[in-house]
Amino acid sequence: MTEAVATLRQWVEESHAIVFFGGAGVSTESGIPDFRSTDGLYHQQYAYPPETILSHSFYRQNPREFYRFYRNKMLYLGAQPNAAHKKLAEWEAQGKLLAVITQNIDGLHQLAGSRNVLELHGSVLRNHCERCGAAYGVAAVVKSEDVPRCSCGGVIKPDVVLYEEGLDEDVLTRSVSAIRQADMLIIGGTSLTVYPAAGLVRYYRGSRLAVINKTALSGTEADLTICAPIGEVMAQL
Repeated sequence: MTEAVATLRQWVEESHAIVFFGGAGVSTESGIPDFRSTDGLYHQQYAYPPETILSHSFYRQNPREFYRFYRNKMLYLGAQPNAAHKKLAEWEAQGKLLAVITQNIDGLHQLAGSRNVLELHGSVLRNHCERCGAAYGVAAVVKSEDVPRCSCGGVIKPDVVLYEEGLDEDVLTRSVSAIRQADMLIIGGTSLTVYPAAGLVRYYRGSRLAVINKTALSGTEADLTICAPIGEVMAQL
């Protein structure tokens, strides 16, 4: 165990109101690729850039191509929680962790046992009919060969926040409240480049801001930085 990991472990033991803020890097060790790494979606070739396909305007204008990409590249339903997900659920069960704030849409935190999960960008596991509002599980999207439709004829849309769409105000409010109450904030597996989600970090007023990421974060004044895969680090705590 390195000195930095030992310090992190001590901070966790001494804290009673931890908040975890995570991104795609939390799930890469579960086999879900992130967007911006060397092997991520932004480094693969498509007729359109992923950022374009995953936008609200593209969804409206090219729903068939949107769903083809979405089913092929955004759904990893066989993925399982890794050591990071499991450790966070363990801390919550112990009463040490206030909330998990995640930019991920895969539902792995809940699968690991976490209950207070604030999903900034929604979830692939929830879907709804845009016409009648009926709720659908992910199977409705997976099994459809074209644009998934409700029995009423309306389009079934994933409950994920696309580019050009705003974040849920209630989720944002609850995230800000949790961060303000935290006596320790851990940022893991995120480059903090996607706003407004990344801007939430500024609400932390404590003195134990830890960053666990493969690369250091520019512009973030962390009290402790560990450059390593988060699952490997969390397995030592």
